[in-house]
Amino acid sequence: MKIGSIGWIDLTVEDAGEIRDFYRRVTGWTAGDVAMDGYEDYCMSPPDGDGPVAGICHRRGGNAEFPPGWLIYITVENLDRSIERCLELGGEVVVEPKAMGDDRYGVIRDPSGACCALYQKGGANEGR
Repeated sequence: MKIGSIGWIDLTVEDAGEIRDFYRRVTGWTAGDVAMDGYEDYCMSPPDGDGPVAGICHRRGGNAEFPPGWLIYITVENLDRSIERCLELGGEVVVEPKAMGDDRYGVIRDPSGACCALYQKGGANEGR
């Protein structure tokens, strides 16, 4: 993934199954189950089957802290440095950086109040 690009988008909601069905009917997306700890989230793909484009997630487990709504994941080179710059420039950390396999991400709120995730591919232990 190219640094600075939007690498993924997730929708975090209370009832992901209901919202999955909404987007399937509205957009034609197909859904694939993603096993979580005792429940399923969903990976959504266009009707032509051309790879997943978004996730629809329950607001529980690892996503319990996430603000409800669509959340973009912006690819950064060094998550710790990006978090530091966010704080220096008046932003806030909503979800502290955490590992996802070898990758890392954290959720920030910019000075306007909008949230996004910062995502670092690989090197989960680098920079700490």
